[in-house]
Amino acid sequence: MIRRAIVVGASSGIGREVAERLIQDGWQVAVVARRLDALQSISHPSHTPPTVARIDITAPDAGDLLRQLIEKMGGVDLYFHASGYGKQNTRLSSDIEMKTVETNATGFVRMVGEAFRWMAAHGGGHIAVISSIAGTKGLAPAPSYSATKAFQNTYIQSLEQLSNCRKLNIRFTDLRPGFVDTDFIKGSHFPMMLDKSRVADEIMRAVYGRQHVRIIDWKWRILVALWQLTPRFVWRKLPLLPSERQ
Repeated sequence: MIRRAIVVGASSGIGREVAERLIQDGWQVAVVARRLDALQSISHPSHTPPTVARIDITAPDAGDLLRQLIEKMGGVDLYFHASGYGKQNTRLSSDIEMKTVETNATGFVRMVGEAFRWMAAHGGGHIAVISSIAGTKGLAPAPSYSATKAFQNTYIQSLEQLSNCRKLNIRFTDLRPGFVDTDFIKGSHFPMMLDKSRVADEIMRAVYGRQHVRIIDWKWRILVALWQLTPRFVWRKLPLLPSERQ
């Protein structure tokens, strides 16, 4: 039986790691990103090379291009969304805030929504997305990033309920890693940094296990539980910017 997967945001980091694992596991994989050169070098020893597609999820035609890719592959069983954007933005640069929203909110809805509509019309499938523990609470260093990750959490939860209401066979996995050592945050100094290879291994277990929500890893599960218990009047006074006065 052929299993087909599309990995959006596969040019680097977690998306690339997941794509390579799916290829190794015998999936027919399409890898998607803005940078074609990075996709061409994805490892596939002794396996079928992936289909490569350039899609900018912030472009208005991205959904149409995704549907064309699905049809080219003959369908999709797993849609994996790893594309995202975020930077620390303590000075609230408008460019950073808007690019974050365009990628993590507008682009996210455009692509995940298209995958949902295709699966709804073709017997179902599995949608897995990388959101973040940043969606748990508003984080001063990255306002729009925190907000859009919370948006992603709620959007996936809503689609899961919608799928059940419509009796669709669509499964969802919301993957929420802590800080991962990738190019995405290169040069930053974050606590409890996670190795991307180990994160990818845990993601694969969560996807294959059809988990609904997975916080990665155990240290972050403990910390997130504490965050959730922190009263708002305490949270808003936490000194998350120790090196600079706001």
